[in-house]
Amino acid sequence: MKTTNFLLSFLIVLAAFAAGRYAFPTSPAPASAPEEMTVNSTEFQAANRSESPAQSNLSAEDALAYTPSELHTIRLFENASPSVCYITTKAQRRSFWTRDVSEVPAGSGSGFVWDNQGHIITNYHVIRDASRAIVTLANGEDYEAKLVGIAKEKDLAVLRIEASLKDLQPIPVGTSQDIRVGQAVYAIGNPFGLDQTLTTGIVSALDREINSQANVPIRGVIQSDAAINPGNSGGPLLDSRGMLIGVNTAIYSPSGASAGIGFSIPVDVVRYVVPDLIRYGEVRRASLGIDFYRGWRGAGLAIDQVAPQGPAGSRGIRGLSQDARGKWMLGDVLVGINGKAIKSQSDYFLEMETFEPGQRVTLNLIRDEREVKVEVELGSSVE
Repeated sequence: MKTTNFLLSFLIVLAAFAAGRYAFPTSPAPASAPEEMTVNSTEFQAANRSESPAQSNLSAEDALAYTPSELHTIRLFENASPSVCYITTKAQRRSFWTRDVSEVPAGSGSGFVWDNQGHIITNYHVIRDASRAIVTLANGEDYEAKLVGIAKEKDLAVLRIEASLKDLQPIPVGTSQDIRVGQAVYAIGNPFGLDQTLTTGIVSALDREINSQANVPIRGVIQSDAAINPGNSGGPLLDSRGMLIGVNTAIYSPSGASAGIGFSIPVDVVRYVVPDLIRYGEVRRASLGIDFYRGWRGAGLAIDQVAPQGPAGSRGIRGLSQDARGKWMLGDVLVGINGKAIKSQSDYFLEMETFEPGQRVTLNLIRDEREVKVEVELGSSVE
């Protein structure tokens, strides 16, 4: 009897559970609007905040065909691509047989619109040795470019084109101070002449050092695994908001093709360099008014020539000189600035970048085999 009562109670409980499950289903809502496809999701709204004048070509209905992550990337590309341009260069060559001079293709690369005055930013090595540069905007229109300024030591150059305001869409400029390893990055450029190409990846390392065209190291370089190939040089590296955080400049690859390691000049360097290039044609750097003797093999940097009225010359700093018999005499040897050791010209240039014209520094010198200190007010490389 007890067994019968137990079975009856069990059946009643089972029936109640089944009825409750039927009345209040726990299965998800119909698949017509799954969470990952919801157009009004927070991620999609963030992706569609107006970061630039461009608007997405996707209708709300079309957007349902993509995930929020895909929609974000699509929108980012559509917003940024009108700011990216294709650069082709020409060089003059003289025929060996006829001695006639003709213009031949020299190379290609990428660039982007900096402002509504038509300034275009690219790498110096993209336009190096070129006699002429043609900028093709995203609308397909070609413009003859004028060289405004170059910074070999940063591998940057500024061109200028005469285009209408409606065809110029300056790229939104961010900062490189808050970049973190692992964050998403997007590169737009023209690899192998294939215009408007988007590649994605992450920041894989920070504070890398690469050599510039002036054989001076560029420090603080961003390393990413976004595919960067020949032709991407000069194009923008963007963060997930579509803001410029770097200029793609080099790859590490034995074959010359992308191997998952690309390097970009930080945008904070660009923001520091470009205004001077536009105004002066070169970077307005702090200067001592001295040159160094390249044949010196001792410690520090032997000073070769000193501008008499320059910052160093006016403080009595000496360069190489000749005695009455024509024998060369060693002058001052720079071994430090404000106590920081200077062992090479790279050390010197990188240290001088930390100062502005008008600042005062103390030079640590070896003079007549003893160390002396001389305080100098820094001048400007552009007077």
